[in-house]
Amino acid sequence: MDIHNLVHMANQIGEFFSAYPDRSEAMDGIANHIRKFWEPRMRLKLFESIDQGQTGELSELVAQSLALHRASLQPAALR
Repeated sequence: MDIHNLVHMANQIGEFFSAYPDRSEAMDGIANHIRKFWEPRMRLKLFESIDQGQTGELSELVAQSLALHRASLQPAALR
């Protein structure tokens, strides 16, 4: 799984939710979408890359959402 593709997809999700006037609601929406539609290995790769500092292109809103909701998004392999 290519991290650049995952970052691009996450940023697209973030772009959609960035239109929400409530930032907290937008971050919840991003996390809920990733939880529902991304399989565990995709989330695992994303968090591994975040931990290794390899996701510099990740939007600020998405990065904040992932940090806030990490415990509920992180596959069991990383908990």
